[in-house]
Amino acid sequence: MNDDSENSKKPSVPGATRAELLGSLLKNVSRSFYLTLRVLPAGLREPVGLAYLLARAADTVADTELIAPERRLELLLALRAQVNGSTGTVAHDIAAELSVHNSNPHERALLQSLEPAIALLNEFSASDTFEIRRVVTTLTEGMEFDLRTFPSETSGQLTALKNLDELERYTYLVAGCVGDFWTRMSIAHEPKLREWNTADDKCVRGIRFGMALQYTNVLRDVSKDLRIGRCYFPDELLKAHSITPNDLLDPQNSAKARPVLVNLIRTALEHFDEARRYLLSIPRTCVRLRLACLWPILIGLPTLEKLGQNADWLDPKKPSKISRGHVKRILVFSFLAVGSNRVLGWWIAKQMNAVRASFGMV
Repeated sequence: MNDDSENSKKPSVPGATRAELLGSLLKNVSRSFYLTLRVLPAGLREPVGLAYLLARAADTVADTELIAPERRLELLLALRAQVNGSTGTVAHDIAAELSVHNSNPHERALLQSLEPAIALLNEFSASDTFEIRRVVTTLTEGMEFDLRTFPSETSGQLTALKNLDELERYTYLVAGCVGDFWTRMSIAHEPKLREWNTADDKCVRGIRFGMALQYTNVLRDVSKDLRIGRCYFPDELLKAHSITPNDLLDPQNSAKARPVLVNLIRTALEHFDEARRYLLSIPRTCVRLRLACLWPILIGLPTLEKLGQNADWLDPKKPSKISRGHVKRILVFSFLAVGSNRVLGWWIAKQMNAVRASFGMV
């Protein structure tokens, strides 16, 4: 909510810097997500964009191999505290310690822009600032979980999550919370959603939406994650199929481990079904918001289908990815279908059935 004192605050971030942060810098570091950001309604675009920038900077800190995991964790916790209003020099420290050695020019620019990005928080309404801080806090808890749970990327060791509950908790921390944030921000900035209640099933479905997308990431990237010591496939589930985490390092075990993959695909599809319900509950006149929610679903499901068609899914040299041409076709047809619940429902159901068929689940 904006009050007189907030509206009278003198901007602490120059307009040109704000435009650069939420314009070219955001575009350069957000990759495919920038498509979603661009199509969002104007009132949503900036707060969601800033939340993404802060989370992306934190993720860059957590993932860098330039420094030891213990130091990364120290910087991550200090950054979280500063995002939440504490004073300190962590933004400057991160830029000085990490950006010099970062070979990615866009990530380097992001780290060097942390101070104005954090300062920009103060220029949003109190409610937007609260929600941005809350989602960034939860996302960094997911990054903290990774750093505390898994060994160093160069240690040669491999650790698996314990059980399905731990996987569900992890997918909430790193993506489900974004669905909750997205829903609350949509209600705050889209008048047509004012009848939505943040206490009802909309936030719950938003969480499940985010978790569906993270399950897709976990399943698609399994071979890559294994080689940096991270096995998100729960040990409890692996043991039920007489498989060890180290077995997953051998691409020749793709067929043997496929029942584990199928089990997780079933859970992913349950989350995607909630994502479908979430999308179709958005008023048809909210075209931009519907497109922003539709695209991740229509990209995520074909990715899982590709995974099901990949007999060597444990081979890092054979990733399961859809082509750019496929993505372009999705974008074109989505503009034609976005206003029809009947067509969207049919399209998503068809994609979900294609996933099931690719795993022999039909």
